[in-house]
Amino acid sequence: VGFMGCGKTTVSKHLARSLNKPFIDLDARIAQFDGRSPAQIISEDGESEFREKETTILRELLGSDERAVVALGGGAWTIAVNRELIRAFEAVAVWLDAPFDLCWERIELDCKSRPMAPSRPAAERLFSERLPFYRLADIHVPVADASPKQIAENIYALLQRQSYSK
Repeated sequence: VGFMGCGKTTVSKHLARSLNKPFIDLDARIAQFDGRSPAQIISEDGESEFREKETTILRELLGSDERAVVALGGGAWTIAVNRELIRAFEAVAVWLDAPFDLCWERIELDCKSRPMAPSRPAAERLFSERLPFYRLADIHVPVADASPKQIAENIYALLQRQSYSK
């Protein structure tokens, strides 16, 4: 879990390899299910419609027999029902705690449409609003100066020490 641009997808891919588990990007799964990107769904149908689809797909993923590393979208963890689902299925939430400036730098470089962050002030507000929810994650991993592979290795070590990697 973490804000857009914090490295969830990239770090999750490395972690999945280390754990020898499949990698799943929740936003990509939603797009596959709906035929539209999350940005299109939000722009065309609104955020609440997108969040409903997100929760439906997350519930299906968690309810399957497949154990995987799942990169959530930046807002998925902020929704109470999603946090409850993750806890109910005994999944582990790892917060990639990246400073806002790093996230914004990556958002600007990314060509994807970000309807939730159309400007730096809007993104900063959203970042501040989401921060208290991210702090609820099981594991907190600072992201600042490490490579995605190093971050994944740190998470792997934490999971091993805390007996999370089933």
